[in-house]
Amino acid sequence: MPPDYGGGVTESRITVSSTDKVFFAERGETKGDLAEHYRRVEEPLMRAVGGRPVLLQRFPDGAGGPSFFQKRVPKNAPSWLETTTVSTPNGTTAQALVIADLDHVLWAINLGCLGFHVWPYHAATPEHIDELRIDLDPTPGIEFAQIRAAAREVRTLLDELGIAGYPKTTGNKGIHVYVRLLPRWDSYQVRSASVALARELERRRPDLITAAWWKEERGTRVFIDYNQNAPHKTVFGAWSVRARPGAQVSTPLHWAEIDDIHPDQFTIASLPARLDEVGDPWRDIADVPQSIQPLLDMNARDREAGLMDAPWPPVYPKQPDEPPRVAPSRARKPASEES
Repeated sequence: MPPDYGGGVTESRITVSSTDKVFFAERGETKGDLAEHYRRVEEPLMRAVGGRPVLLQRFPDGAGGPSFFQKRVPKNAPSWLETTTVSTPNGTTAQALVIADLDHVLWAINLGCLGFHVWPYHAATPEHIDELRIDLDPTPGIEFAQIRAAAREVRTLLDELGIAGYPKTTGNKGIHVYVRLLPRWDSYQVRSASVALARELERRRPDLITAAWWKEERGTRVFIDYNQNAPHKTVFGAWSVRARPGAQVSTPLHWAEIDDIHPDQFTIASLPARLDEVGDPWRDIADVPQSIQPLLDMNARDREAGLMDAPWPPVYPKQPDEPPRVAPSRARKPASEES
């Protein structure tokens, strides 16, 4: 089992600098306000992402300014900083920050990080992917009401399969549903489970949900982005703050809240009252790790029925039994169709 990252730094090794620098334009919240948000959510944050490597996205001038991704921890990082080796799809490696405690979070805040893009495993056990991340991605024209409806379909399917899912806002326009897993599967198997889930949801609600990788085929439907579970992918983490003027937070939810919320309402300003009233909806997410075997069985049935693997992103090596990586409108037609 991974370590219990429950928070509890007794004396900080970090002094946050330039605390009065405005980072969010809507209410004038500062870098100090950002740091205070992470201090406030330390306990649920560490339950959600503690011990995991993260990708840094730095905003030196705050949410309204330019940004850049930084996978490698700088060479002048303090000696106590915990890091781990991560890889890219092409095999390049880097030493990435591990969210070992609140000081590691505050160290990143000092660099201008607003939120964290998180790997789906613990640094101590990189061979086991322990999260299935279901990304309900709003295509152009989609309203949040459709995202809510798609989330309900996700829950219905997971319930039928005996799998417990935990929703959160993305901090933007979508919803993520996380499934905390038994330490049995690698990233290829978890992606296969995600592909099966996306295809089954599309079969059930083709009017609302699509598993189509190519944008031209999606229409005005909610895309289940199964490739968020591809090897080496990171997803924006729970309790992390988005680079938006209102300082919106990717906020864990109870399923019963889905119909009553809008993601814009959860900000670093509104979270204190919510925490007092609701607490952490993900408090028990790790108590009973789940099995994706029902989804892997579903994937096996799809493949036996003649379905190929779903398309991969272009940065990945060509995979066995993958369809051509070309949009249907650009695919070369057979000679019989061209004549």
